[in-house]
Amino acid sequence: MITMLAFALLVVSLVCVSARTRPAQASDLYTASRAVSPWWNASAISGEYISAAAFLGMAGLVLAYGADMLWLPIGAAAGHVVLLTLVTAPLRRSGAYTLSDFAAWRLGSRTARHAVSGCVVVIGWFYLLPQFQGAGVTLSVISGLPVWTGWVVVVLAVAALVFPGGMRSITGVQAVQFWLKLIAVVVPGLIFLAVWRLQNDADAARAPYFHRPTTVTAGASAGIQLTAPAFVAVRGVVDGRRHRGERIRLGAGVHRVRAGARLRFPAGAAVPHTSHLKLLRGDRWATPFAGGRNHPLAATYSVLLGVLLGTMGLPHLVVRFYSNACGRAARRTASLVVLMLAAFYLFPALFGTLGRLYTPELLMTGETDATLLMLPHRILPGLAGDLLTILVATGAFAAFASTSCGVVVAVSGSIARGCGGGVSGLRLSALITMAVPLLLASLTCAPQSTALITLAFAVAASSLCPLLVLGVWWWRLTPAGAVAGVVAGGGPAAAAGLARILGGQRGGWPGMLIEQPALVTVPLGFAVMIGVSLLTRATVPAHTGRAMARMHLPEDVAPERRA
Repeated sequence: MITMLAFALLVVSLVCVSARTRPAQASDLYTASRAVSPWWNASAISGEYISAAAFLGMAGLVLAYGADMLWLPIGAAAGHVVLLTLVTAPLRRSGAYTLSDFAAWRLGSRTARHAVSGCVVVIGWFYLLPQFQGAGVTLSVISGLPVWTGWVVVVLAVAALVFPGGMRSITGVQAVQFWLKLIAVVVPGLIFLAVWRLQNDADAARAPYFHRPTTVTAGASAGIQLTAPAFVAVRGVVDGRRHRGERIRLGAGVHRVRAGARLRFPAGAAVPHTSHLKLLRGDRWATPFAGGRNHPLAATYSVLLGVLLGTMGLPHLVVRFYSNACGRAARRTASLVVLMLAAFYLFPALFGTLGRLYTPELLMTGETDATLLMLPHRILPGLAGDLLTILVATGAFAAFASTSCGVVVAVSGSIARGCGGGVSGLRLSALITMAVPLLLASLTCAPQSTALITLAFAVAASSLCPLLVLGVWWWRLTPAGAVAGVVAGGGPAAAAGLARILGGQRGGWPGMLIEQPALVTVPLGFAVMIGVSLLTRATVPAHTGRAMARMHLPEDVAPERRA
């Protein structure tokens, strides 16, 4: 109840901040009047970027797959460096409101606008779905409420924050939320580390085991794999037989556990793994490319490529730089974002490592996104654990709300601008934007939050990244080439994402490419965009020279060009 009251207080305070800024014109609605300072905008971008995947999912991935997952925060920070180098200032000087506006302005094509709008919508849906799932997991863990209540809470909070004034109303909200999220990981992280060092009774190098007698409840029917026999008290159905609390011997191997079954393991027993997680012992867990996934080396390169290039194609991130006053301010903003994200990403690896020590049963249930939420009570039972749980849960809710607000504004803004709508059009588009992922959130095969986020990165890297890089730096880009590249790169990446959500996991190379398609779809998107543009070079827009000059000449050289 205390945590729920903290949620309510957070939402009310943020709504008050949001309601103080009401839009007077389109520039307020979409770009906050282009008057946001670099420090404030960097805080807002960082708050928007730290989503459910970063706040909860990264710790869970480190718990499950070990050091192999540390490439994700490295790719995220490096992606902002690439964004700063190639896109930030020229894109700001273009004067466009959204990525769809940029495509229409640069190429003079309504077809290109519609293709980009379609990609923006798909990326937004992939990004919103894990925010809803993370909110459901958070409320379920801390309160026992049904998972769907978390989805509803996030939707209502986003509507309350976005409706008053679009980009202008959420800028201050997201900036405040970044610092709240940073406090929510720094304070528990330092306390957890100090307690662990004082106890000094856990070793992350050995295979996960139960440090004390532990009862695990199966949330869904699944297979679990035991590496050694164990005597377990079972209440429920295991291997097709119903048990009423008696102690039975489970041999090494795979056992089927029905949803709702309760298994009590003794202290010292090895932790079973859910059937879709590979067992990683000691050095394998602590070593990159150790084999926790299908074709780990290729998968790592693929996810790095997707995160590195997908950062510059995320619509809710790129649109933020339009709110800076000029290109130089946009560059300063991007530089600050790198530093802020680097500070935050020091902690998910710590939480994942501690999760392997204190919450190993999550490897059995597969609910690794709950790692950070469960750590406070495992490390510090009692009032201290309660207070840290409230802090962590409030930070998690801020992550869901902040990212969801940014995605909803970017996606609904792209839809509304294409339809010529104002405030009412943005609000209607926002409702449509949230409706589809809310429906998809009920699908049982939806993967972990970080897996969904990396799929959104893959779609962005395969479609919008080629458009931005070539649109900013290559004058030969044609409307036909841009549309063909967006479809050829983004289409297969989006199809892989849907297959991942609807069909679950697969093995071998097909499974790896469905989980991380960027290794194939990014080169495909660039190659098709360049090839078709060369074949249709006669259709290069007549205003291309003026557009390139506007993007690359500094504002103080040509002040009359400033947007």
